[in-house]
Amino acid sequence: MSAPETFTGNRGLQLEEPLTFETGDPALSAVDLPPVPEAPDRLGGLAREGEIGLPGLSEPQVMRHYLRLSQKNYAIDAGFYPLGSCTMKHNPRLNEKVARLPGLGDLHPLQPVSTVQGALAVMDACAHWLKTLTGMPAVAMSPAAGAHGELTGLMTIRAALEAAGDARAKVLVPESAHGTNPASAHFCGYGVESIPANDRGRVDLAAFKDKLGGDVAAVMLTNPNTCGLFEDEILEIAEAIHGIGGYFYCDGANFNAIVGRVRPGDLGIDCMHLNLHKTFSTPHGGGGPGSGPVVLSAPLAPFAPLPYVVHGPDGFRLVEHAADSDGRPFGRVKGFHGQFGVFVRALAYMMSMGSDGLRQVSEDAVLNANYLLAGLKDDLSPSFDGPCMHEVLFDDHFLRNTGVSTLDMAKALIDEGFHPMTMYFPLVVHGALLMEPTETESKETLDLFIATVRDLARRAKAGEADSFHAAPRLTPRRRLDETLAARKPVLRWTPPAPAADAAD
Repeated sequence: MSAPETFTGNRGLQLEEPLTFETGDPALSAVDLPPVPEAPDRLGGLAREGEIGLPGLSEPQVMRHYLRLSQKNYAIDAGFYPLGSCTMKHNPRLNEKVARLPGLGDLHPLQPVSTVQGALAVMDACAHWLKTLTGMPAVAMSPAAGAHGELTGLMTIRAALEAAGDARAKVLVPESAHGTNPASAHFCGYGVESIPANDRGRVDLAAFKDKLGGDVAAVMLTNPNTCGLFEDEILEIAEAIHGIGGYFYCDGANFNAIVGRVRPGDLGIDCMHLNLHKTFSTPHGGGGPGSGPVVLSAPLAPFAPLPYVVHGPDGFRLVEHAADSDGRPFGRVKGFHGQFGVFVRALAYMMSMGSDGLRQVSEDAVLNANYLLAGLKDDLSPSFDGPCMHEVLFDDHFLRNTGVSTLDMAKALIDEGFHPMTMYFPLVVHGALLMEPTETESKETLDLFIATVRDLARRAKAGEADSFHAAPRLTPRRRLDETLAARKPVLRWTPPAPAADAAD
């Protein structure tokens, strides 16, 4: 790894920001505080005798330090984020404003129900929209993220099967599904069998049917799949899985491609999680906040987890105990009632967009992805024939014999001012480059991105591999040595050996 340049003040690009502890002077302070009055304490002689060691900085120093740090980050508010399969789109600030309104932003989950009727109305309205958009009769709102929703859906399926005295051990997962699908199935106690993709990038229907049997609990399908393609044999898949008494789970992470146009319930789907932090425009990334409600078909609805909101003659209330439920809930999956702030943002988004606006979301997302495909197909190598859905998948065939890899392309794109696309995923193609433009990007942005990627591809083919291997050069940290040989062993803490008299 090349040595990072040091902080240079106003001279050029600042490539390394020192810690406040390295620049602070204890004699400085951003505020004037009155002397602390003498008072008795209960520390019992354990009071600190030396200085705490906090850095002293003036207010301008503090402000400039954190502003410089923020400028080193790349975010959707700073530029285009074509990260395939993650729907990194603009988050309308109206939703943020609504989520911070008094009465919504300052609630506590242990407040009496009588004091949070408006909040329960928000949850009920959000649930209603999700059921309407998916054509499903029930929804579990409490899962905290997409993978949590996957697990919740599988636990609901397991509860329904066990209630029928049907113990099944296996879940089928296509190669083109999201990577968390097999992990969720394993975590729920199921074995996992992979279904190969056909040469069209979709589930191999014959291979799928060959794996069906009385031990299959469910199939977990992503539609549109991670190749950016709609599974056009989905009705046959649903009929086949239902024919052997199993359930159809659909990963809803790509719902942004079909919202307002297709109701998953009409496709024979029994269970589907929805990423509110993707399709319904809550700030995404950095560990949260996420939200993964799960919509359920009629056979699974009685087994939905607690809690859920009901509306009666005396207003809204939460059903939190199995004894108060009309169904057979399998329990809880979260301490409280779900990610309420995300519900507010999602409801504000859906209400401001309306049914026609949500339909336009999917239409524009698919249009933009196909615009990228049309602009790049002559210089890159599309993985599959025909139009795509919300994202477009290329492989590294166009880089053969150039000495440039998918990783090199991504690193070079950083120097051009763009966040890289998703690399090496999905695994159904070699050296994958997966791009999702979303519906919120303008034609001007997409044209600049297309021109940039075209230029990089042509440079690679013209023999300029060395420049790719050195990229990125304009970032706070330069090119890292990511080979296995360069990785240092992880140091793990080893407990001290017990004393000789420990046995006594």
